[in-house]
Amino acid sequence: MNLPKNKQEKVWLIEKSKALRPYLERGPVSAFFLGISSGFPFALVGATLTTRLAQDGISKGAITAFALTFLAYNFKFLWAPFVDSVKLPFISRYGQRRSWLWVVSFLLVLAIIFLGSADPSRTISRVVVAAITVGILGATLDIIIDAYRIELLEPHQLGIGSGMSQYGWRIGAASTGALALIVAGKYGWFIAYFSSAFFVLPAILVGFISGEPKRPNESIRAKSPFTALFEYFHPLVEFITRKGAWLVLLFVLIHKIGDTLANLTLRILFNDLGFTNEEIALFDVGFGFFAFLIGIFIGGILYTRMGLKDSVLISLVLMAVSNFSFSVLAVVGPFNWVMAAAVCFENLASGIGGVTVVAYLSALCHLRFTATQYALLSALASIAGRFLSGTTSGGLIESMGYFNFYLLTTVLALPGVFLFWYMIRSGLADFSIRDQFNK
Repeated sequence: MNLPKNKQEKVWLIEKSKALRPYLERGPVSAFFLGISSGFPFALVGATLTTRLAQDGISKGAITAFALTFLAYNFKFLWAPFVDSVKLPFISRYGQRRSWLWVVSFLLVLAIIFLGSADPSRTISRVVVAAITVGILGATLDIIIDAYRIELLEPHQLGIGSGMSQYGWRIGAASTGALALIVAGKYGWFIAYFSSAFFVLPAILVGFISGEPKRPNESIRAKSPFTALFEYFHPLVEFITRKGAWLVLLFVLIHKIGDTLANLTLRILFNDLGFTNEEIALFDVGFGFFAFLIGIFIGGILYTRMGLKDSVLISLVLMAVSNFSFSVLAVVGPFNWVMAAAVCFENLASGIGGVTVVAYLSALCHLRFTATQYALLSALASIAGRFLSGTTSGGLIESMGYFNFYLLTTVLALPGVFLFWYMIRSGLADFSIRDQFNK
């Protein structure tokens, strides 16, 4: 039976409201604002600091060495048990998660102000200390926020809450990067960093409004140091004993090297080509942000239509080719439309890979050890590129020029593409995940 047009519209509105309702619940909304505060320190020690150092005339080798600051995010799992179990004096009566959240947030604000006050042209060592401090505190805030979010969300909210957190992270990082560039152009870098520190407020307010999340009362204690050591490393042992695991780990290690090398040097390229802070904020942060969101949407379609393995292979090819677009920009020069095209292509490819490759890494994790194995895999996926970028990329740019450097990053991405193609042909691409889908 056909309904009248006005009743059809009412039914449509009701269905839409039901679909949107889960996104408006307290848990997912809190996860979104927690994500904003989680993303902004990463931007301040990344692209924002790179731009500032380049504008102050710091050498390319010294600038790219700051990429080592990101290693704190790779090794945060080493001190996560400390954050998880140690109670802070005096303030712990407000709860384990909230007390750590507020104290680390306060220390992070001080570290950001310290970083903003450091003048790279006078005391580069002070900038190094400040950047490392912001990196460590930002990674620690990530530990707290991840735990707070997971414990705050109900089981049926985990999917939506995780997605809201990712959107919040991207918005926090992009907004901080754009704000810092615009404010720095008018009022200087100290005011830029000081104003960016306010992005920690969303997480602080979530702590006040949402309260302390529920946690199990009992604590798990190992019977002996040997047992504790075995239980800690058991998730890794479980993974590396699978057939073909070492080849899979090699792929995880090398597939992002070219992409990471390129991304961590883009702000140096933009500065040397003569783009202003406002232009970088508009094209790299603004256009790039929306291109990334479109890439996420396309990645979801590819994953649904083509399956896991083929969609991953396509995203790897796109991410490799996107690096070459910056070789083109280096040759053409400071044309806004060329920069916009290169940035949008790179973010589009990254968005697609952010869905497909992350889905593959997630599928590799055993259901019993998802958190630990994904933390280790994600650390392995970026640690090589960040280490190489921090130790070699500046010297490579100075010796071979931008065109050849970004051509090199394209070539470095190809082994990961061919290795995954071989893994598909040999069956190793899905062998490690086969048991989990059959259970």
